[in-house]
Amino acid sequence: MTRLRVEMLAADTVQPITSAGHARLGIAVLVGIAVIVVLITRFKLHAFLALTIGSLALGACAGAPLDKAITSFTTGLGSTVAGVGVLIALGAILGKLLADSGGADQIVDTILARAGGRAMPWAMVLIASVIGLPLFFEVGIVLLIPVVLMVAKRGNYSLMRIGVPALAGLSVMHGLIPPHPGPLVAVDAVKANLGVTLALGVLVAIPTVIIAGPLFSKVAARWADVPVPERMLGSRPSEDLERRPGFGATLATILLPVVLMLAKALVDIVVDDPTHLVQRVFDVVGSPLIALLVAVLVGIFTLARPAGFSKERISSAVDKGLMPIAGILLIVGAGGGFKQTLIDCGVGRMILEISKDWSIPALLLAWLIAVAIRLATGSATVATVSAAGLVAPLAADMSTAHTALLVLAIGAGSLFFSHVNDAGFWLVKEYFGLSVGQTVRTWSVMETIISVVAGGLVLLLSLVI
Repeated sequence: MTRLRVEMLAADTVQPITSAGHARLGIAVLVGIAVIVVLITRFKLHAFLALTIGSLALGACAGAPLDKAITSFTTGLGSTVAGVGVLIALGAILGKLLADSGGADQIVDTILARAGGRAMPWAMVLIASVIGLPLFFEVGIVLLIPVVLMVAKRGNYSLMRIGVPALAGLSVMHGLIPPHPGPLVAVDAVKANLGVTLALGVLVAIPTVIIAGPLFSKVAARWADVPVPERMLGSRPSEDLERRPGFGATLATILLPVVLMLAKALVDIVVDDPTHLVQRVFDVVGSPLIALLVAVLVGIFTLARPAGFSKERISSAVDKGLMPIAGILLIVGAGGGFKQTLIDCGVGRMILEISKDWSIPALLLAWLIAVAIRLATGSATVATVSAAGLVAPLAADMSTAHTALLVLAIGAGSLFFSHVNDAGFWLVKEYFGLSVGQTVRTWSVMETIISVVAGGLVLLLSLVI
């Protein structure tokens, strides 16, 4: 076999990869992904360890010296954590302040007080979308499930009619909207503009969450007509608080980082002069780090203080908010290491060369790759970071808008058909008291609708912008 000219860290050569090289790299990718899938699904190994071992297997099969493979993996891990680690940490702190202060409950109660009857599913999707902006998916579920069960019980609503819109709102935010870990990593991998990605993400998310939430919930309610599980009716975080922050202040705090990042994107388009004072100011305040940091600092005064938190309790809330993200940071970092190993092996360049002869659009290719990894591993985050690494070279000649759409295509694909290898599948099953079949007919189908609708909207947008 012809010796590969694409060994690790030999990217200074730009000559095309040979057919033999394509075959060997293709096998290496399949082996690397297969190792990750088998370790996660068969041996129940933590995704961080699976990604680490899979990266080394990929490098070895591609013909790279082991020390070079290790260097690529650690470099990718470090750069990924450096790029998004602080943002994930700040988002976790803001989410913890929101939950512990009773701010989330305040938003829920205010919206529910103004909704009823047929409007209730729409109220639930609105609540979940707003609450889901700063919260990780699992945290959002734990926070909202008691509300969903309480509303369904007291209002005598179908559990699925209320629960599916809430789940749809959380899932769409998780897969498409920064500062959630998956979209952040994809933005970093393909060098997309965060503000433009956020703006287009919101544009895609609104019709997607409507179709997968309130509209599909009518069908889901017929497919799984289950009672509210009494054993899951628990207390709410704010029940032991004497007072809570106001609705307006809470909503403003949640939306503050989003507004700042969108403002930066708008100023970049309108001013379009890096030396202009206004653009320089918004380049700073609209950067994800500063926007989230400002929101956390503001949240101390708009969420924690009005709830009567002492300095010690605020510090404790910050500590507790940071504790659960260790696993997420390691998974995201290892995903970045896997991505860098792919790039240094020459896999990205191989896909770029091969795809030139294909008629399939780059956005559809990105969606399909994310779907395949999602189905195999069960993790939306693993699917996002792995797919982003594979298709990153395709973004080289894309416009700013199409690079952002590439991120959204990956995010949409990463949500496709959650099933038994996804922790979220079992979380939903147990909280709602569903059978496996009922969970597939409701949760799994809902995730598929989100993925297909969002992917379709991304492709439509690519034709008009």
